Amino acid sequence: MTPTKKYLFNRQELAGSLGDLGTILPLAVGMILVNGLDPAGVFFSFGVFYILCGVYFGITVPVQPMKVIGAYAVATGISASQISASGLMMAGFLLLVGWTGLIDLIGKVVPRPVIRGVQLSTGILLMVKGVELVFGNSAMQAAAQACEPYLRFQVLWGIPISLIIGTAGMCLTLLLLDNRKLPAALVVISLGVVFGLVAGTGQGFDSVRLGIHLPEWMPGSWPVKVDFGLALMALVLPQLPMTLGNAVIANADLSREYFGDGAKRVTYKNTCLSMAVGNAISFCFGGMPMCHGAGGLAAHYRFGARTAGSNLMIGALLIILVILFGHGILALCYLIPLSILGVLLIFSGTQLAMTMLDLHSRKDLFVTLFMLGITLASNLGIAFALGIGLSHLLRSKHLSV
Repeated sequence: MTPTKKYLFNRQELAGSLGDLGTILPLAVGMILVNGLDPAGVFFSFGVFYILCGVYFGITVPVQPMKVIGAYAVATGISASQISASGLMMAGFLLLVGWTGLIDLIGKVVPRPVIRGVQLSTGILLMVKGVELVFGNSAMQAAAQACEPYLRFQVLWGIPISLIIGTAGMCLTLLLLDNRKLPAALVVISLGVVFGLVAGTGQGFDSVRLGIHLPEWMPGSWPVKVDFGLALMALVLPQLPMTLGNAVIANADLSREYFGDGAKRVTYKNTCLSMAVGNAISFCFGGMPMCHGAGGLAAHYRFGARTAGSNLMIGALLIILVILFGHGILALCYLIPLSILGVLLIFSGTQLAMTMLDLHSRKDLFVTLFMLGITLASNLGIAFALGIGLSHLLRSKHLSV
């Protein structure tokens, strides 16, 4: 049962606050290394946004990278100014649809099976990404030609080290998943960091300088016209359906399911305006486009987060690390084996996918599974649009499945 207190600061909340690192860290590190984003700006923006969301909404609220933008940016190596342009345009669009109430009209035409389709598809995608990290064949690992790029050895007893660490992490997580004294995420990540300290390459630590490091204001150049043009076509338009479907509608639905009346502020409008503010902040500090997301909420909740205290803890942790380490915060990220992040993704994806269990009619299940198929074959944006059309079509008594 969800606590009546607005803020709790305990081991469960701390463990839950770390539950979505599997989504944040791989994309954040990739965009820093490939696209040249400012490490301090990226993590400082996440920290500030986490805290603002916790204070305003009063419950656990996820903060994630915009995955379509992030994946395309890392795959193509586009410039930091083009990424900044996409974040600024996303902020403007979300402000428009939220402030005018257009998002409420969109929400009214989205049936529950479509919401469940978004959640199921997102959950499966998270699980697939998690399995890739554990097996050592994600895009990042393939590019580095190593299953654990930041460990000194890659094979143990003839078995990829990522598979050994991931299997151990899975077993430990299953054992501790509902343990209140030893929360699973906290234990697994802590052991992963210890292993990274003992067997890691120590990459980045030679340049770490402890001190007071404040993030730069507008560390990059202001985007030019061509940056906005490319960002609109390659990043913003493909991202929009997923943002509306997963970060707004599915996220708000799951918040109400988890927190009941406590989620009264998590409306479609407020969610859009929140992301507009978050992306404006990220633009100013040279960070990456950010959003909410049903997958992130499922991750935080599954690993123990039940109040806004989890937001304040992860937000404060990120801000403190940025201030103490500055750009050296990247070296700390390297300590966590990628396979441990994969374990977090697998469990959060499973939690999210199982929201479909409240669907019972054949037509509703058909829509949800149809959307999963389209997502795996194409992308979630197309699945979202087609799912809405199919769901309304199947309301006809003359059609059956």
